[in-house]
Amino acid sequence: MWFLTGSQHLYGPETLDQVADQSARIQRMLTASGGLSAEVVGQPVLTETADIRRVMLDANADPDCLGVIAWMHTFSPAKMWITGLDALRKPLLHLHTQLNAALPWASIDMDFMNLNQAAHGDREFGYLQTRLGVARKTVAGHASDPRLVSRIDGWIRAAAGRDHLDGLRLARFGDNMRDVAVTEGDKVEAELRFGVSVNTYGVNDLVERVDAVPDAEVDALVAEYADTYRLAPELARGGARHGSLRYAARIEAGLREFLVAGRFGAFTTNFQDLGGLRQLPGLAVQRLMADGYGFGGEGDWKTSALLAAVKEMGAGGRRGTSFMEDYTYHFGPGEPKILGAHMLEVCPSIAAATPSCEIHPLGIGDREDPVRLVFDAAPGEATVIGLVDLGDRFRFVANRIEVVPPDQPLPNLPVARAVWRPAPSLATSAELWLTAGGPHHTVLTGDVTPDTLRDFAEMVHTELLVIDQDSTPAAFADRVRWNQAYYRLAHGLAARG
Repeated sequence: MWFLTGSQHLYGPETLDQVADQSARIQRMLTASGGLSAEVVGQPVLTETADIRRVMLDANADPDCLGVIAWMHTFSPAKMWITGLDALRKPLLHLHTQLNAALPWASIDMDFMNLNQAAHGDREFGYLQTRLGVARKTVAGHASDPRLVSRIDGWIRAAAGRDHLDGLRLARFGDNMRDVAVTEGDKVEAELRFGVSVNTYGVNDLVERVDAVPDAEVDALVAEYADTYRLAPELARGGARHGSLRYAARIEAGLREFLVAGRFGAFTTNFQDLGGLRQLPGLAVQRLMADGYGFGGEGDWKTSALLAAVKEMGAGGRRGTSFMEDYTYHFGPGEPKILGAHMLEVCPSIAAATPSCEIHPLGIGDREDPVRLVFDAAPGEATVIGLVDLGDRFRFVANRIEVVPPDQPLPNLPVARAVWRPAPSLATSAELWLTAGGPHHTVLTGDVTPDTLRDFAEMVHTELLVIDQDSTPAAFADRVRWNQAYYRLAHGLAARG
């Protein structure tokens, strides 16, 4: 993150030297917090229109720059920022702070006041950003406050997700599931809006890679499976189904090679279009998701791209992020809950314990029994978020949830699964999700907060509807109607402009 400090020449060179020194101290304070997931890189104090525009253009051009943090140390007249802010294409955070936490009441004089007047300069800067309609996040407080640092880091993570999505290459193996509406979407608009490039490849292009994997590579993967998971006896070496495990390893090696060679960060599969594959990819998909790849089942490229971005936002987290689907409900007795799962493809990053590697029949796909990892998701607060194409725009829909253990064991459900309580309740959250047109495929994350998702949505200029403890059907329906009016009006104004 580039750290920009605004000032002016009104107070003389000695004051500007003090500004530069204090700017560096703020930068070091943020870095020393240990709470930021990106490096904060200081830039020279900005006092001229041309310099401000130049640094913004340089930030745009630097692939290592995720975004810009701006602070007006003294009273920095904001007109000098007009062309620079207009040129900026990276995310912007307006940091409203000052070096001193407490006022030196006994010694304060006008020299101190003139030097330390971010309360003045940042208001000027805030006005101009509002006047220009600049999308930004504003964070106020002292730079030593852990809460402020946490908010900045959430924004940094959103910027990392936005950066990851911009230029992401996504491979669709076959088309999406037949007759399904929500997995359709405008790939041209997605590349324009998010930067993700979505293209389709024949499944048999993948099969060629799978069939060509050397036996030594399969041996190494099978040994890794045995060391990493609780391997079902029939899959172990000498077991009756060991050959199926070896083929699952062959799929993983071939699929990984295809993705690496094509520089893909996300992909989809479809059980209706498997070509020469002998199994629906299950274990391979789960392990690739654990490595950070985006994935969507049934050709759902929108969820695949979203998963890749959210995984990047949550990098280094302990709770995990996965492809997910609301499958069925428990209305009672006891507290109502949702049971989420998919056919095979749930990421082990959300597992509560070491997954079991098993093989079971699959009633769809018309292929051999697939190998998969089976586990329960770890309990804790989380969010599910989905992405839909409404025709005239994209929309994110998110729901705050609490993942909980199943009420009872699930011995006859041999898939990875998560059970959760949605806020504010199962009935209300379901009504609101349906009202919003939310998809059945989602991303479940325990590492990325709603605040970060809001920052991300703002950065990609996309609507976000959040269902949480305070949501009600009437207020939510009003929000949907207001948003619809706003986005249609804003689109019309942009088109005329």
